[in-house]
Amino acid sequence: MAAIARNPVLPGCRPDPSICRAGDAFYLVTSSFEYFPGLPVHRSTDLVHWEPVGHAIHRERQLDLSGVASSGGLFAPTIRFHDGTFFVVCTLVGGTGRSGSFVVTATDPAGPWSDPAWIDGAEGIDPSLLFTRDGRAWWCGTRLASPGAWPEQTEVWVREFDPVRLRLVGEERVVWHGALEGAVWAEGPHLFELDAERGGAVLLLASEGGTERHHAVSLAYGPSPLGPFTGDPGNPVLTHRHLGRSAAVANVGHADLVDDGRGGWWATVLASRRLDGVDGLQGRETWLVPVSWEDGRPVFAPGEGRLVEQVEIPWAPTPASVGADAAAARSIVETGFDGPALHPDLSLVRTSPGVDRASLGARPGHLRLRPASRSLAEVAAHSFVGFRLEQPAAIVTAEVERSGAPGLACGLALRQSEARHVRLELVGEAVVLVRHVYGTEEVVGSTEVAAGPVELALSIDGLTGIARVRHAGGTADVGHVDLRPLSSTQAGGFLGIWAGVYAAGDGGPGAHVDVDALRIEYPDS
Repeated sequence: MAAIARNPVLPGCRPDPSICRAGDAFYLVTSSFEYFPGLPVHRSTDLVHWEPVGHAIHRERQLDLSGVASSGGLFAPTIRFHDGTFFVVCTLVGGTGRSGSFVVTATDPAGPWSDPAWIDGAEGIDPSLLFTRDGRAWWCGTRLASPGAWPEQTEVWVREFDPVRLRLVGEERVVWHGALEGAVWAEGPHLFELDAERGGAVLLLASEGGTERHHAVSLAYGPSPLGPFTGDPGNPVLTHRHLGRSAAVANVGHADLVDDGRGGWWATVLASRRLDGVDGLQGRETWLVPVSWEDGRPVFAPGEGRLVEQVEIPWAPTPASVGADAAAARSIVETGFDGPALHPDLSLVRTSPGVDRASLGARPGHLRLRPASRSLAEVAAHSFVGFRLEQPAAIVTAEVERSGAPGLACGLALRQSEARHVRLELVGEAVVLVRHVYGTEEVVGSTEVAAGPVELALSIDGLTGIARVRHAGGTADVGHVDLRPLSSTQAGGFLGIWAGVYAAGDGGPGAHVDVDALRIEYPDS
């Protein structure tokens, strides 16, 4: 009996997946944008169960995210394993510090990872690496064509890479503009050296159409990493753009490939679950796709031609033999802040080296947040700590206790960006439910609370939120809020929702909030 991988295999905002294999284990890295730690690395031995093992960016001084706007930051990484070393290449977009493409390395994917080596001459975004059998290495990336033959035309370029000195060498060659005439944003390129059984060519895998409704995966083949490349006659080889707005899953693209070492091949792609005509609050997630080979060409989702919710892994142990089903393991995500480090799935917003905005040692069993910004509407390194929202139905709860400093605001937040978020906020002697959209604050509901610890709860049902509060004086409903403005369909950008706790305002020295626990329950998982 085959094990079943349930899609999305990495739910929540984990887009632009890249995958590699080292021995019997698979490693996957995704974009993290302005969030820190950055570039989360997951590990699996069966493609069904995935565990976070670390982050390629795990020290605040590795790079500067402090001035990065929402949907900027760390774009489209690639992970590869070669001669005992893991390489992650990525681009830092925007901000006030150094930006551009870089590489970090580690012998253990759990870390520590090196400081970034910035790659001079690596223009554009979406870098990738290929290590060939002749001992050479190749870097490819995407940039806007200048001048372009049409608006938003991009070009994929390739150049040899020195993996010891971590720099580009040799000539650069532009090898691809997309499979279709007029294609926009041919991006996310990866190169693969095929074996003799598959023709011995170099395979170029790229996506085009933009990372939204028209996203599509295409292939091309050439005699060397420098091309020339000829498009696959079946292009695009995977897309949902022809399914229309009623499709349950959309935005399919940004693929990577991996050989499982057991005779099979697999792809990871990003895709969004749809709800009531818009993208779900989870954003773009990581999905697994089976790949077969016919006439030397890869076939994505053979016999289906689209993403499916359940994927059989023929060689993987069944759930009974590994202890629990993957979905059941994620029915609750929680932390009691009892250990020496934050839960590996927790994120902060941006970097702020040397600023004590979130600490575990000030009060045993609690997370202490000290305000580092006046409000969540600023482009700033906020005192916000949260989990990615993974499912359409969720109950988010936290118990908070604030210091008596005037001007301190704290509570639960659903954060899409500084421009769009929902807050269940404890301020003064009241809890207010606020929806923030492009500078406009709408108070949806409020209730008075007694002094002391307060339990805040946000129940999410698709695109609707219900806020409740429990305190020494009893329990109360705070209000209902329409969450549709937090969908990336309306908000734009590349982000799904993070649900977490925060502190903000001008509380002065000593202002803080202590968080006893943060919990997200997924009742339908």
